[in-house]
Amino acid sequence: MINTLMRSLPLKMAFLLLLTLQTAGAQQTASNPLAPLQPSSAASLPQETYRSVVRIEVATQVPNYREPWKAGRFSGGIGTGFLIGPNLFLTNAHVVSNARRLLITMHGAARKHPAKILHIAHDCDLALLEVDDFTPFMGLHHFQIGGVPKLESQVRVIGYPVGGNRISVTRGVVSRIDFNTYSHSRSDQHLVVQIDAAINPGNSGGPVLQDGKVVGVAFQGLRSADNTGYMIPTPVVRRFLTDIKDGSYDKYVDLGISDFPMFNPAMQKKFGLTPTSPGVLVAAVTPDGPCDGVLQKDDILTAINSNAVDAAGNILIEGEKVNMNEIVERKFSGDQVTLSVIRDGKAMDVTCTLKPFPPSQMYAVQYDVKPRYTSFAGLVLQPLDRNLYSAQNLTNTRVRRLFTHYLDEAIFKEREDIVILTRVLSDPINTHLSGHVGTAIESINGVKVSSLKHAHDLLHPEELPEFFTIRCEGIERPIIIPGDKAEDASQRTQSSYGITSPANLEH
Repeated sequence: MINTLMRSLPLKMAFLLLLTLQTAGAQQTASNPLAPLQPSSAASLPQETYRSVVRIEVATQVPNYREPWKAGRFSGGIGTGFLIGPNLFLTNAHVVSNARRLLITMHGAARKHPAKILHIAHDCDLALLEVDDFTPFMGLHHFQIGGVPKLESQVRVIGYPVGGNRISVTRGVVSRIDFNTYSHSRSDQHLVVQIDAAINPGNSGGPVLQDGKVVGVAFQGLRSADNTGYMIPTPVVRRFLTDIKDGSYDKYVDLGISDFPMFNPAMQKKFGLTPTSPGVLVAAVTPDGPCDGVLQKDDILTAINSNAVDAAGNILIEGEKVNMNEIVERKFSGDQVTLSVIRDGKAMDVTCTLKPFPPSQMYAVQYDVKPRYTSFAGLVLQPLDRNLYSAQNLTNTRVRRLFTHYLDEAIFKEREDIVILTRVLSDPINTHLSGHVGTAIESINGVKVSSLKHAHDLLHPEELPEFFTIRCEGIERPIIIPGDKAEDASQRTQSSYGITSPANLEH
């Protein structure tokens, strides 16, 4: 597992603070991160500048969620990074996720420099690296962080894409500024900028430049279209750099609501709105989320911090229409936002205090962690999350329902983990149980299972029962394991399947 190193070196922390306060010309200020830059000039970059764009070689070990006791598959890849401060190389999180070895190579040099991760943010696909010996990089150009480029303005993408070993420079035009899903976590949405330049494997983590300043980090492409790439814009980069100033990354916060646009005339009439009225419908409020007890279902959300929300759920910031969540995107845990709503025909303002919401991690792909599991008499139990859901191709309708409604039905309040029977390792004690595989464990010896650790403790009590009775949701026939034979069955299956550790309960 990668250890995300949380250091508080004075020089680096001071430099990160400086980066978050940088401006991008007369129109760009730290309080106005969406202010556009002026159109780019076509001047070429000095050759020395390219040396600050580095090639990253990564050796990875991908966890095995089908056989969680195994070490996982080794692989590798290439990415790009760039220097933003003394021994501070910015890149994508997906470039260095699950890494076991990192090597950085300077443009035009042969030496490979061992590197390690300082901070990594999987929810916004950014990471900060350092090399063991920064001496060869002393005196190199440090890229400055700019603003958000204008539509139709030209940008330059620098990186090490597939097709060669040397640096590559392409040009593109900004074609769209949007709010979209980041493919690395598959669950987080942030501001993105689309450009008509291909972002190919290897380009990831490279700088996108305009007028010599970084206006984005290349991070994903669109397979279904030619010459369409996306970059992480600087408001997201600045937030990441601000978050880690205290030496740790604390992740994003959100409102914890589901909203619905108010386009339908019948809906508008029902809630007393006109076709030109602002506001979106609050369709659901996540239990225990930041807005639980603050907003109610069927509220009309009309403004956030005095920024009007239109019927599509957009707000206007410095001339740019963006998703209303962009206001919350730049906040941190503990910050407050004022929400203007119409409730039962009456306008009012309410205050929401933002906070992290750990149960939402059910839907995010996890990296840099070992799969959790426990085994018992040939039965393999694992907690449900997106990694397991994808690896096991779970088709049971009850499991799918538990996964889908884990948040909105507050299942997390009673079940920290949805424990799944993922495999039955063949043994005389557990024959004819194939129909139970892929189902959720409901109870063990009459006790409802609330987490993987709880299931492990119930299966390994101080006093052995005569029988272990395990019930799976939707299956009438229980699993019966004789108490006095369970340990021998566990030993046999562990030996037969090469299970050196019968359980891993740590996150």
